[in-house]
Amino acid sequence: MNEIKDVTIIGAGPVGLFGAFYSGIRGMSVRVIDSLAEPGGQLSALYPEKYVYDMPGFPEVLAKDLASAMIEQASRFSPEYVLGVRADSLERRDEVWIIGTANGEYATRTVIICAGVGAFSPTKIGVDREDEFEGKGLMYGVKSKEALRGKRVAIVGGGDSALDWALGLEGIASEITLIHRRDTFRAHEESAEHLSKSSVKTRLWEVVCELIGSDRLDAIVTENKKTGERTRIDCDVVSVNIGFKSNLGPILNWGLELEKTKIKVNSHMETNLPGIYAAGDVCTHDAKLDLIATGVGEVCMAVNFAKTFIDPTAKAFPGHSSDMDLPALNS
Repeated sequence: MNEIKDVTIIGAGPVGLFGAFYSGIRGMSVRVIDSLAEPGGQLSALYPEKYVYDMPGFPEVLAKDLASAMIEQASRFSPEYVLGVRADSLERRDEVWIIGTANGEYATRTVIICAGVGAFSPTKIGVDREDEFEGKGLMYGVKSKEALRGKRVAIVGGGDSALDWALGLEGIASEITLIHRRDTFRAHEESAEHLSKSSVKTRLWEVVCELIGSDRLDAIVTENKKTGERTRIDCDVVSVNIGFKSNLGPILNWGLELEKTKIKVNSHMETNLPGIYAAGDVCTHDAKLDLIATGVGEVCMAVNFAKTFIDPTAKAFPGHSSDMDLPALNS
């Protein structure tokens, strides 16, 4: 059995990281468990080079830089990280909660679930040889814009991510082709307007039906859904942006009250289980908005009420951080 912590946070995304920091402000020991090998969640794993515009204090910030700053902020209180391990089970034992993992059991007085949308995997095109070409000219999303400099890039999708990458690669990729199965986009109107004025080539009503190449991807074939006409498009890289499949996995079996696949919480961010809280995209309530900005507010509430759960004499509001003498950041 590992050391008993005051708070164990499930999920090392931005909400979980801020929860780790805020737990330190409340003087509580904290552990963070995440199935990914590094902290940062979707910011690091899915769209590190996309800009985030709606975080206070940042007119614009790359997702990977926001993740890095939040990791540094959390480090002020030296949280324990348990990474690359899934939280499989939750059990009440001897007045503490026990989280079971493949690496053993972790004891904690309270739990804050910040698992986002859960474990995620990219939605695939569904054509022959797709797995064969992954990492060899075919990718899901974009990890590094510089890696695409001078390349002929085909982007598949019609949502915000697809349009963001298509526009964001202008001046970097030598040629950009956007392929979408409809003639309308599931993206912000402003992005669609910018696209119409850009150098990006669009192929609407088309789907990818074939991947061509030997050791690497050399070209794709698209099919027009209306006419059945097929077209070969020579390219160096195909970036697929048609969504992700998510799954909360074992958390769904922990006895939590759910609304579809989200955990129901009250105004204190409490679940139906005593000492178990949830914050961020994983939870739902009457005023729910799935934003990082609202998620970090929710986790502050969860931490403060976790403090009063552990110590009923404590106040829910700790005071303003500007009035506190906090430890220096770890180097």
